[in-house]
Amino acid sequence: MSASTSVTWPPSLWAATAPGGPALNALEGDVQADVVVIGAGFTGLSTAIHLREAGVEVVVVEAAEPGWGASGRNNGQVIPTLAGHDPSAMVARHGEAGERFNAVLRDSAQYLFDTIRKYDIPAEAEQAGWVQPVHSPGRFKLAEKRVREWSAIGAPVELLDRAATAQMTGSEAWFGGFWNRSGGHINPLALARGLAEVALKLGATIHVRSPATAMAREGDRWVVRTAKGSVTARALVLATNAYTGEFAPGLAPDIAGEVIPVLSWQMATKPISDNIAKTIIPGRQALSDTHRELYFARWDARNRLVTGGAAVFPGAGGDNLRGPVGERLKWLWPQLGEVSFDYVWSGYIGMTPDDVLKPQVPGYPRIHQLGPNGFGWVGCNGRAVALSISLGRELARATQGTPLETLALPLSEPKGQPLPGLLRRIAPFALPLYRALDAQDI
Repeated sequence: MSASTSVTWPPSLWAATAPGGPALNALEGDVQADVVVIGAGFTGLSTAIHLREAGVEVVVVEAAEPGWGASGRNNGQVIPTLAGHDPSAMVARHGEAGERFNAVLRDSAQYLFDTIRKYDIPAEAEQAGWVQPVHSPGRFKLAEKRVREWSAIGAPVELLDRAATAQMTGSEAWFGGFWNRSGGHINPLALARGLAEVALKLGATIHVRSPATAMAREGDRWVVRTAKGSVTARALVLATNAYTGEFAPGLAPDIAGEVIPVLSWQMATKPISDNIAKTIIPGRQALSDTHRELYFARWDARNRLVTGGAAVFPGAGGDNLRGPVGERLKWLWPQLGEVSFDYVWSGYIGMTPDDVLKPQVPGYPRIHQLGPNGFGWVGCNGRAVALSISLGRELARATQGTPLETLALPLSEPKGQPLPGLLRRIAPFALPLYRALDAQDI
């Protein structure tokens, strides 16, 4: 995709239902700003909003359109945890910075929904909670540990026995679990476009169809170059996550090299009748369980179950996932009968495994200082919807001189993956390992 071409959207439920985005122009010529942000996903747009709330001039450069990447393609679950690490692990890794990060992560879902309410963003937001059922009796210890750790730092979590889990999910498939009352779900593309509208109304500038080709420190300023222009600014935020190396491999190779973009497939059923829908996750919580090959589902505003899956060989447009994922839903909720999907689409998740020999263990977010007044992060590991909004606030504060030792930014040096290109190609082949490990969790 070049800066002069139109943007092709994935055939997603969100693209079909979200309000249209703002009409924006590509960057042409050389401009100045106090802060330049690369990427108009959740992190970049949140950063821009928080800067404008503080009266700071900001220019955002986006390769496609707001929400075109992972921010507009994901399942829309708002989950205030990391995928594989509890608060104690974050503190062991980062000390006091880890403690500050845990506090921000704990409150991140609430902060997201409060932001939506504050600006009246039409994002189909439902703060119904997030539930993580356990898929085997042996995994119940995991739920107990997570409730114990998150409760200790004030998170609104509750342990569920098997009966309570069945009541909340409408399924007998799980053996208990826990839920967090602050979570929920949104239409992610509608949220991204809504955040862009808010940023514009506050006075931010957003340039689209303008992939950043280079960023460099020149004198006491950052310079970001695109095909037809440049932005010179005192400070910089890199907010490209899984797509860091997609448009310009030389933009930030050390950052792109530590992320493995893993293809994630999302799927939306045909609308489900009210009498059946009220028996399936009747409280409309977001749901994702403890399988490594994740079982997840949530309702959208039109009574569609939005779920997904993974495949070693995804086939043409993911069509060969329709059968197995449909059977999975029927196994969880037999009352569904035959399942068909109106929408199937995909996008990248930014994974940062800390041990490539253990791909079943999700990594930590990687937050970096790129130079004087330059910051960025990668590695959502499937948990970026809530976290990215709060990190945008923290990154905005960092560019304005807030002492780093007071922010929820556990900084580290970029550490690339060995043979990242090879890892990217073989990542789908971890799926049989996930299934084998899931089968052993008894």
